[in-house]
Amino acid sequence: MWERFKRAMRSFAGFFVSSIEDPELILEQNVRDLNDQVPKMNESIAMVRANVTLLEKENAKTQQDVRELTAKVKAAIQAGRDDLAAQYASRLQIEKDSLARNDAQLQTARAAYEKSLNVKKAFMREKEKKTQEAMTAIREARRAKWQAKVADTMESFTVAGIDSTHDEMLRKVQEKSAINEARMQMALESVDHQAAAIEEEAEKIQANELVKQMKMEMGLLDSPAPVSDVGSSTEKTIGKKVEIK
Repeated sequence: MWERFKRAMRSFAGFFVSSIEDPELILEQNVRDLNDQVPKMNESIAMVRANVTLLEKENAKTQQDVRELTAKVKAAIQAGRDDLAAQYASRLQIEKDSLARNDAQLQTARAAYEKSLNVKKAFMREKEKKTQEAMTAIREARRAKWQAKVADTMESFTVAGIDSTHDEMLRKVQEKSAINEARMQMALESVDHQAAAIEEEAEKIQANELVKQMKMEMGLLDSPAPVSDVGSSTEKTIGKKVEIK
């Protein structure tokens, strides 16, 4: 029973953690953590380098002391002061032992400094690689979110009933258009088109007569001959033709 309870609690904890995890935010935090490690690494390398510099200075000083004590031992021997030569020789041995230890420490410090530089180079390569991977994944995550929003928007169109109301509204508009077209047709059929055409033709004749009359008044058109003159002229012509016969 206890094992089942622990397994249930682990599964609940895993579900809770997975529900609040945002891969994009976690990747961004990872990139920040990698960037934050660079100054710390530089600080550590600087400390190693400072240790090398300090040992180099100590080594140079010890070498100078060894040279000076060696010269003093020789000078005391030449002066016949073996007691002073022995004292200087004792100090010289101490400085030589110190120089040997210093040399060993210096070699170790230099090796540590070189190793720290190599570690930094490897870290920077890995950091650049992980940063590029993280940025690519972040861009993909943002693109996926945008695509999800577009998909949700398109789905909301259908859910909102746009597809169903669209056809219905088109049908209603078409029905209204058909009804109004039928009413227009019925109104046109109820008009007496023949009478309207006759009236229109009469208006044209009247207008033409008015134009003709105005031309005659302006002298642009000869006046028509009287009916009596036309009749007498015809009769004379006929009479002449009869006489000839």
